[in-house]
Amino acid sequence: MLTKDGREFTRGEMPEKACRAGEFVFSAAHLDHGHIYGMTRALIEAGGTLKSVWDPDPKKRADFLRAFPGTVEARCEEEILEDRDVRLVAGAAVTNERCAFGLRVMDAGKDYFTDKAPMTTLGQLAAAREAVRRTGRKYMVYYSERLHVECAVLAGYMIEDGLIGRVLSVTGFGPYRVGPREGRPDWFWRREPSGGILCDIGSHQIEQYLYYAREEDAEVTSSRVANYAHPDAPEFDDFGDCALTGKGGSTNYFRVDWFTPDGLRTWGDGRTLILGTKGYIELRKFINVAADRPGGNHLFLVNGDGEQYVSAAGTTGFPFFRDLILDCLERTERAMTQEHAFRAAELSIRAQNTAADLTPMAGR
Repeated sequence: MLTKDGREFTRGEMPEKACRAGEFVFSAAHLDHGHIYGMTRALIEAGGTLKSVWDPDPKKRADFLRAFPGTVEARCEEEILEDRDVRLVAGAAVTNERCAFGLRVMDAGKDYFTDKAPMTTLGQLAAAREAVRRTGRKYMVYYSERLHVECAVLAGYMIEDGLIGRVLSVTGFGPYRVGPREGRPDWFWRREPSGGILCDIGSHQIEQYLYYAREEDAEVTSSRVANYAHPDAPEFDDFGDCALTGKGGSTNYFRVDWFTPDGLRTWGDGRTLILGTKGYIELRKFINVAADRPGGNHLFLVNGDGEQYVSAAGTTGFPFFRDLILDCLERTERAMTQEHAFRAAELSIRAQNTAADLTPMAGR
């Protein structure tokens, strides 16, 4: 059990490696988003063995090989898909191309691990569901704002142990820094390839809500997008918000945007507020603004026992990746159920598809 002493808010040892070297071989392909580096490192740290990489862009391949020396540079995508040693393929393709690549991976008899958002249309979702049924392979998603942030992992443990009772409401804030126009690829600024802000970074928020509130499904009750400050990119959403009501009666509201100011020391002040019947948790994931506590992974807990601050860095590790490897080896669902991964994606797409556009008339 967790104790009330903040220094002891941990489940004990960090997650052990899932397997010995060489027992779980994976490859990486389609390196269009930088998240592929975090995905790859986490799988290696969990016991996976990286064998090969491929991308049509030689520069992307070269950058990846510098980060992961000793990796084989595949000659084409097919070389990876036909490699019998490879059990899983990790990818971070352009968002609207992720599903098609995943279908090819699963048809080749391998599990698929993709960056979020895992797809951009309900048609792609239907195709992915059918492929999972047909092939028996996994279509797992890197919802990094919960899976790769220790305070978010720790919050899940606290909820599981009943420290705030039944979760009633989750409120999330996901601000990002957009950076200079030339620093982003062309597809980032266009609706069809990127999926839009609620489909893309909104998927983090919806996944967290479903997980923390233990909801299997929800209804999108309101969603809005806008392009307030980027008239030179008329298809770009720089703001979005959404409200959902869970099947079990809980609620969710989140806001995502690309307005992180240059004065902030990090790329975004991501926060999550989780209200329960017996208390609440606040996560300040990446920074504690204008405070002495450095870095991220700040967790605040208030319940009947009082007020607690926990520096979550170093308390939990990232068990999702170990569990994902075990799931692939043993055909289980420790890390995340397939239905949960798909439901978060579906609700993100529905939120985007039904969003009211608040862009001023001089914009779009």
